[in-house]
This record gives sequence, structure tokens and C-alpha cells, in this order.
Amino acid sequence: MVEKIKETAILLMYCADRRGLVVHVTEFIDNNNGNVVSLDEHVDREANIFFMRIEWELDGFLIPKEKIGEYFDIQIAAKFSMTWNVYFSGDRPRMALFVSKMSHCLYDILSRYHSGEWEVDIPLIVSNHPTLEPVAKQFGIPFYHFPIGKDNKAEQEQAEQELLRKHKIDFVVLARYMQIISEDFIMAYPNKIINIHHSFLPAFPGAKPYHSAYERGVKIIGATSHYVTADLDAGPIIDQDVTRITHSDPVEKLVMKGRDVEKLVLSRAILMHLQRRTLVYNNRTIVFG
Repeated sequence: MVEKIKETAILLMYCADRRGLVVHVTEFIDNNNGNVVSLDEHVDREANIFFMRIEWELDGFLIPKEKIGEYFDIQIAAKFSMTWNVYFSGDRPRMALFVSKMSHCLYDILSRYHSGEWEVDIPLIVSNHPTLEPVAKQFGIPFYHFPIGKDNKAEQEQAEQELLRKHKIDFVVLARYMQIISEDFIMAYPNKIINIHHSFLPAFPGAKPYHSAYERGVKIIGATSHYVTADLDAGPIIDQDVTRITHSDPVEKLVMKGRDVEKLVLSRAILMHLQRRTLVYNNRTIVFG
């Protein structure tokens, strides 16, 4: 018989650095009969900010699950002016996918989801084109088409947000969604919208970056996944990677290699988000191992 994985609590926090922070947090857990299973911390010495991710088993923990945040805030966080969030491994996040016409990232995400690789629910897929509806049907996920133009953008985004609220969506993944999202939409999901793009920006912007890169004879291509902010493609970076190319690679091979990197980087970023390993401070992301 396979042993059931015990539910854990995950605390992400940051505050001004000072002596004794790790001791105070771990004592809070230990004094309430908690068993720490993971602890990672980092100090930004230039900003004098302390960051920590700590995870502990809830089995036998003396504070009720729904009261942990309240107790931690009163006993520890308020004293040190901490910014913090507590999450639970047993809570299954709800992820919405936004797509356009390119399918490589969508297929990679749905294959991981279908195989049970991730602890996540995908209640819906949203698109500004009908192209990928057959893929959604293949995986049994409802597909919603919202055509967007300059005259209806605000109205359509409002309808999309209503749909997300109706389905209690926790975060959004732009799986090669080729549409700029408005600031109002972004503000409704701060640090909860994940994007992927090639790493040519700003050198090779536009619709055909791989063609431009080919003409310049670049030697590496890559991808960047980040949280979306109002500054286009300038949000806190979650993950990046590159792959080498040579002068003999035609444009088609650059595109193929680029898409391979994009889907891997995006999937890694999603997993980090699901595992609560990312902590955003200003426009930087601390990614705990």
C-alpha cells in the first residue's frame, strides 16, 4: 500500500533583516508540534531584506489549519513587520490557460496535467481565436472564444474576468497568448499571470523574431518566463534557458528549437508557482530551490 503524502503548510515571507528571524519562525512551528520538512532562506545584503520559505507537516500541528495565519501574524509577523503568505499543499490551485494560435506550449501543459504530473485543476481555456478549440476538446476542457479588437477590448476583458471569477481561478498562464493584457486585468491578478516569450527582446521584436535573429547570425536562442506587469515583457523573471544554434541551422530549425525551450521554461515556471517557490519583491523574483 502506498503511504499517503502528508499535507504541509508553506510559509513565504520577507522583512528587514535582523538577528534571530529563523529562530523565531522555527520556534513558532516547533512549539506547536510541527515537523519542518524544508527550509530555504536568502538575504539581500544591498537592500537588507530577509527572505524565507519554510514548509512543515500539518499532521499533529496544534494550531487549526484555518487559524495558522492569524496566530503567526499576531505572534511573529507583526513584531517584525513581515510581508507573508501561508499556503497548504492540500489546496489544489485552479489555473486558466490563455492561448491564441500556437499550440506547442498548450500541448506540453495539457500533457503534464493529463498525466497527473502537477497538482492543479484547469477549468477552462480562453482564446482570442478559435484555432485551438479542437485541442481543448481533445483533453475535455471547456474552451471560450473572445474575439478582441481595438473597439471591444475593454468589454471582452471584463467578460473574461467575470468568467475567471465564476470559476474561482487562482492564476492565469499565457501559453503564447498573442494579445496585450490591460493594466486593469493585470491589477486583478497581481503576480498571478505567468507569461512566456523568446529571449530576443528587445533586440528582435515583432512578428518574426527568429527570421531577424537568423539574418544576424545569432549563436544562442532562449526563452523567458515571468510574471506579467503593466510594463510589457518586463515583469519579475521566474525562469530562463537557452540553446545553442549554428550557422547551418535554417530558420525553421531556429523556430523548432525556440519552441522547445519556450515550453520547457514555461512548464518549469508553472511548477515553481504551484509549489510556492516564488516570492516577488519589487520587480525581482526570489526562486527557492
